[in-house]
Amino acid sequence: MKAVATRALGVAYGDRQILHQVDLTVEPGSFLVIIGPNGTGKTSLLKALAGLIPASGGIEILGRPLADYSRRQLARQLAMVAQHASSDFPFTVAETVLMGRSPHLGLLESEGEHDLELARQAMAFTDVAHLAGRRLEALSGGERQRVIIARAICQQPRLILLDEPTASLDPAHQVRIMDLLERLRREQGVTVIMVSHDLNLAAMYGEQLALMHDGRIALLGSPEAVLTEAGLSACYGCAMEVCRTAPAGPLRVFPVPGSRGGEF
Repeated sequence: MKAVATRALGVAYGDRQILHQVDLTVEPGSFLVIIGPNGTGKTSLLKALAGLIPASGGIEILGRPLADYSRRQLARQLAMVAQHASSDFPFTVAETVLMGRSPHLGLLESEGEHDLELARQAMAFTDVAHLAGRRLEALSGGERQRVIIARAICQQPRLILLDEPTASLDPAHQVRIMDLLERLRREQGVTVIMVSHDLNLAAMYGEQLALMHDGRIALLGSPEAVLTEAGLSACYGCAMEVCRTAPAGPLRVFPVPGSRGGEF
């Protein structure tokens, strides 16, 4: 059983086709990073997998057609973390994290001790327990992102989708978020699929990368298979240099100033 499987997946907004015939399989417990320039359909792919936008073709989540899930059933299996967490509502950290239990509660059912314990565990896992009584709007960007991930963990999903979770964070907070996701995958077996513009973070953490170009997956595979100078240069429209800073270290990607890329 695959965590995710798509077949000829397409997404259109009016007359504009965003995704074209996307075939993708993701193994359970793996870490997939979706990369590519702006406007190539990365976020649309993530939203389609989460059932948030209409799509053509086939989508299976954990071996079951997406269309067969109710919203509540899907939320028990899949959690979505958007790029920007809203802080417009005056909820505390503890209240925000506890919202992750909603798919597991009946209509008008209140959270029990089991739900409260899961929220405490999620806050401890993401190192935000000391912020439990703070309002969400009072937190830094990195703290807020960890709270939203804690809420997703509290759902107890088998699959978590994240749209640029490290955007606008400084390097230390970026690594902290990525370490957290890797630990979640390793210790709890959660499948992680995330969109990122940071090719170097993708190289460090992604088991598998999907490079998107013009609404299609141009390259799919290991960082070594995807992060090639020819492929990246064609996709991004400028020359890219790919190297290692240490013999056993991750790949590093650098754009070459004043250059132009090739074509696929």
